[in-house]
Amino acid sequence: MNKPCYVYIITNINSTTFYIGVTTNINRRIYEHKNGLIKGFSKKYKLTKLIYFEQYNNINEAIKREKQLKNWHRLWKINLIKEINPFLKDLYDKIII
Repeated sequence: MNKPCYVYIITNINSTTFYIGVTTNINRRIYEHKNGLIKGFSKKYKLTKLIYFEQYNNINEAIKREKQLKNWHRLWKINLIKEINPFLKDLYDKIII
């Protein structure tokens, strides 16, 4: 049985910058982003709000989707996010197990 994998999008408080990532442990990964435990882009731009995620059964599928989303125009990403999260609310409470 494959371990679930996730593609996720996080943003800052004003939803001006997006980061797209992939993980096998979304709870831990978002916790790390929220607490500034990951050095780099997400910490620099204070990206702590989970606004979108998709679940996959295969890491290769998740990575393929991550690369696809990273190549999308900003408006396409916003439209995708708003399909499930029209007000760009933080979804972290929905994933905590």
